[in-house]
Amino acid sequence: MNSVNIKCVASEGAVIPQYKTSGAAGADICAFLSEPVVIRKGERAMIPTGLYFAIPEGYEIQVRPRSGLAAKNGVTVLNTPGTIDSDYRGEVKVILINLGSEDFEVKNGDRIAQIVAAPVTTAVFEKVSVLDETERGAGGFGSTGKN
Repeated sequence: MNSVNIKCVASEGAVIPQYKTSGAAGADICAFLSEPVVIRKGERAMIPTGLYFAIPEGYEIQVRPRSGLAAKNGVTVLNTPGTIDSDYRGEVKVILINLGSEDFEVKNGDRIAQIVAAPVTTAVFEKVSVLDETERGAGGFGSTGKN
């Protein structure tokens, strides 16, 4: 198993990320709130976690939705996957959006998202005047058919 050591500062009372099962790719992160936040249907809110990371260079942390929140309540992470860069040292906050039919209350300690540590490949962008041809070409957004 590959692992990467990520240092974490947690505010007093914040929950350190946890993998809930041995095969889990994502570690749950929790809301860190002094009082509950209601996300009205169709609205979004930035939810603090009280967590700060020192991610090694060459890695990122991806913030992803929790499937249970999405399936049961229509609540998901708005910019998914969100990226926490290795040079960011601020508090991790999660942008939740309520796509459900009811208002949704987030309470302190609620599991709101999951995070996945991933290696990063840095691209070198090269300006050219023409791109090579492919079978697909410029077709996009459903151009390859329904199946």
